[in-house]
Amino acid sequence: MIEEYKTQRLREVIPTTINKEIGCLKHMYTKALEWGYLKRNPAKEVKLLKQPPGRLRYLEREEINNLLDACAPHLRPIIVAGLNTGMRKGEILNLKWSDVDLKNRRITLTNTKNNEIRIIPINDTFYQELINLKDNSQGEYVFCNAKKKPFSDIKKAFVSALKRAGIKDFRFHDLRHTFGSHLVMKGVDLRTVQQLLGHKDIKMTMRYSHLSPGHLQEAVVKLDKL
Repeated sequence: MIEEYKTQRLREVIPTTINKEIGCLKHMYTKALEWGYLKRNPAKEVKLLKQPPGRLRYLEREEINNLLDACAPHLRPIIVAGLNTGMRKGEILNLKWSDVDLKNRRITLTNTKNNEIRIIPINDTFYQELINLKDNSQGEYVFCNAKKKPFSDIKKAFVSALKRAGIKDFRFHDLRHTFGSHLVMKGVDLRTVQQLLGHKDIKMTMRYSHLSPGHLQEAVVKLDKL
């Protein structure tokens, strides 16, 4: 029955959506088994569909400058945060000053997607933004409005900035891809990028591997010494 559902559903949605639905179903059956409502999990042997590689859209240096120049004053520091920390939108908008250690230049995230604490170093670019925000803020949140409340939605301002900058096919989450992509292109190893992005599986980080300057060539050159 589940296999029939997969086949029928595949005519309507992409494999990624089906896999999410199957994953949810598997979890429901696991809980039902755990609570004694079932004796076996009928979804245990159901295999997930093969998914295409994840989307990887990132900004080039000129696009970054254009976007920052096009940002409204309240949006610019948020974009700088995304470009220099790789944090997710929710992590940025809910960031509190209590999470920020300016002295040691690091951010401690406790409420993450993977439910694991993540430490993010603060570079000079973002540090200066934080100093400016700190001097003009008395609220609990780093990014907040005049009422000291966190911004609940920045979509309109973000879309407007993209339009002014002439940037197409770009989402807020792609700031995270921009962060990871430029780290790899600067020669940062994938394990470090994985840690900074908070990827639980290195496969998520491997999508950036082709951006590493000559990473395959450098590998085989090491054999020349033989």
